[in-house]
Amino acid sequence: MKKTHWLLLLSGLIVVLIINSCKKSGVSAIHQLFIGGTWQLASVTASYYTGNSLDSTKILNDSCQLTQFFTFTDNTCTYTNFDCISQAPPAASWSLASNQLYLMTNIVCQDTTAAKSSMPFSYAFIYNLGQFSLVLQTGDIQPNYSLTKKRKIIEYGFIRQKLSGAD
Repeated sequence: MKKTHWLLLLSGLIVVLIINSCKKSGVSAIHQLFIGGTWQLASVTASYYTGNSLDSTKILNDSCQLTQFFTFTDNTCTYTNFDCISQAPPAASWSLASNQLYLMTNIVCQDTTAAKSSMPFSYAFIYNLGQFSLVLQTGDIQPNYSLTKKRKIIEYGFIRQKLSGAD
């Protein structure tokens, strides 16, 4: 009789462990990397191509004295001091493409273009994403392009900032 109770208890414990281990949070690992801290801009580079041939590369924002941060929460994102202009635009929504290779945001930032504002990360290729680094490419990033057409790809490199109180 005691043996049956122990087997029943052990079976119940195994079932509980299996059910708990199968629960999914609904948040992908890539999504989790985005929201795991604040990203500080480290570099901005523009690459100019004709077709797939690199013509030139230019480092942008190399003399900016303002710190630029890209911050993500579960549903919103903010970008402070975009294009080296002191600003904190309102929070905007963000999402990942179904293949999780592209970031899409509707954040509007002031910039130095003739229009005075842009949506710099409306569709950005996630070139690299890790615990401590994030590289986004914007501009002419479509996979199919003419071999004679001029293209400009802007690459934003970010490093994760430590959360206060975290090691």
